[in-house]
Amino acid sequence: MREDVESLDIRDVTANWVNAAVLSRQIDDRIKALADLSDTPLFFGRLDYLHAPGAEQAEGAEGEQFYIGRRHVHDADGDPMVIDWRAPVSQPFYRASKKDPMDIGLRRRFGYTGGELTAYEDERLSDPAEAATTSKLLQREIERPRVGPMRDIVATIQPEQDEIVRSGLGGTVCVQGGPGTGKTAVGLHRVAYLLYAHRERLARTGTLVIGPNKSFLHYIEQVLPALGELAVQQATVDDLVAHVEVRGTDDAAAAVVKGDARMAEVLRRALYSYVTPPTEPVLVVRGSRRWRVPAYELEELVRQLLDREIRYGAAREALPQRIAHAVLVQMERAGEAPDDRVQDAVARSGAVKAAVKAIWPAVDPAKLVLRLLGEPEFLAEHAAGLLDEDEQKAILWARPARSVKSAKWSAADAVLIDEAADLVQRTHSLGHVVLDEAQDLSPMQYRAVGRRCTTGSATVLGDLAQGTTPWATRSWEEALGHLGKKDGVIEELTAGFRVPTDVITYASRLLPHIAPGLTPVASVRENPGFFEVRAVGPADPAGAADQSVAAQQVVAACRELLAHEGSTGLIAADARIPALAEALTAAGIGYLAPGEETTRETRLTLVPASLAKGLEYDYVVLDEPRAVVDGEPDERTGLRRLYVALTRAVSGLVVTHSAPLPGQLAEPAHGM
Repeated sequence: MREDVESLDIRDVTANWVNAAVLSRQIDDRIKALADLSDTPLFFGRLDYLHAPGAEQAEGAEGEQFYIGRRHVHDADGDPMVIDWRAPVSQPFYRASKKDPMDIGLRRRFGYTGGELTAYEDERLSDPAEAATTSKLLQREIERPRVGPMRDIVATIQPEQDEIVRSGLGGTVCVQGGPGTGKTAVGLHRVAYLLYAHRERLARTGTLVIGPNKSFLHYIEQVLPALGELAVQQATVDDLVAHVEVRGTDDAAAAVVKGDARMAEVLRRALYSYVTPPTEPVLVVRGSRRWRVPAYELEELVRQLLDREIRYGAAREALPQRIAHAVLVQMERAGEAPDDRVQDAVARSGAVKAAVKAIWPAVDPAKLVLRLLGEPEFLAEHAAGLLDEDEQKAILWARPARSVKSAKWSAADAVLIDEAADLVQRTHSLGHVVLDEAQDLSPMQYRAVGRRCTTGSATVLGDLAQGTTPWATRSWEEALGHLGKKDGVIEELTAGFRVPTDVITYASRLLPHIAPGLTPVASVRENPGFFEVRAVGPADPAGAADQSVAAQQVVAACRELLAHEGSTGLIAADARIPALAEALTAAGIGYLAPGEETTRETRLTLVPASLAKGLEYDYVVLDEPRAVVDGEPDERTGLRRLYVALTRAVSGLVVTHSAPLPGQLAEPAHGM
């Protein structure tokens, strides 16, 4: 198939160089999409239908056989050899069961090792004599060691995941999923499915995946290309709102207020305060005639534009045409016959431009936010009844900046500027947006994302128990409201495929303290995994020498886990990372930073707890849980950060500590 595309000769089929360039780029993209992946087989399953799909199920009718794979594959004659996993005919591979065989006589799964076919497994779904069994190949694929970036899960998608993946483009879906439930994979595979089912529409409108940080985006960036989808953009929320350079930080109190949805109304009030009711008429000179638009008529035009609630910038662009139209009405009454060219000329006249500048001046969004945060009187005027005095003081700059360029903008300030920019000029909307790790977004950040899909839909992914910001999401209904998708459907994934049973049971002891209403994840792994809590160092961990001994024992635990196949992560409180890095270097153990790709030679990643979210490793050493909790501004946020760190392991977890463990880990989880 790739050779067919490479051999295409477009010299005689394009009308000009522009067409040739566009077609050449499309061919290059097609070649990239058909690239071979050495350890990725073209097919992973087979379906034997009892009857041909779509045909009447008459007695004696012949069935049909289909191989299911990541990509559609056809032979030299164009006949299909492998059916794309997203095609309707492939759906029973994920949904069929003994209770509902969906006209499937046999489902076959293929097992691979390093790209080589090594096993297969059959389920005779329509045979009443054969009992339902758990797929060993499925379990083996789920538990396969992880080295390198995140991989696709097309061979292991479960029925409840498949329902979300194949949900329609028109609706927004919010997926609440605990650690290891596959919510990120579900979101990415939903994008791949939507691009398959609605390719032309999404090719026009665009798709975007939003992640919490660059490390996470690097970790997931190969999933969609492996499925042949190259056109999906990836970004963080900070990337979306990068109107100014972020060089400053906010304390928690300021960040919470700046991220509150009430700031949207403060900004709106401040922006429209620049609209000044006209007090003078407009006098337009055309040849020997003068045309006068009185102040009361101008005021009516301004009121009409304000009542329409269109964007500030759009209204400002419309005002000169409205004034010019009023002049043209007078011309027509005087017996003249002006046309559109005359109206445009009047709209561009000096008198009209001067009037518009005075009535509806241009406003720079960054300068508006600069003024709000730097002038107490201006903020007080427009925050009246919305923010109290303490909240206003929290967000005011101690030393107001002189200009947009000199200001030390924070990440929350950039979101405010983005809101103001949208009030001035509508933000471009995409066809579909996937928002991952959404639980950490502020209401204003949700609004920023929602602006990117006002005419499209969204897939929102997250876990309320893993919210680790002071403004973390309290409920998905509230989040969908801020996103502008109140009618979004909330789905919950509770089956854990990644985290071993013993590990998730231990971590779930924290749930009653961090998210009491959530259903604990139930691991479906047959392998309970390796789990151990170890006290390291002498009893008194205060001295530097004692800390050194403890670090050496943590390094020894890493060396022990590296003896297993797969990746290993050493997760620790951010403040402890330098000391552990020094200990690893002294021991001669190479390590990577989050986002750097593991190799066969270097399989250990040193992970600050603040960057652990969304990542996964075969084995994890979690250093000093108490330090992870104490590293956050409050205990609840710290316990949530600890919950994240405890649930990054796929096959085994060793918890090392010299300080006492948080008391919540010593308690049995309520109701479990």
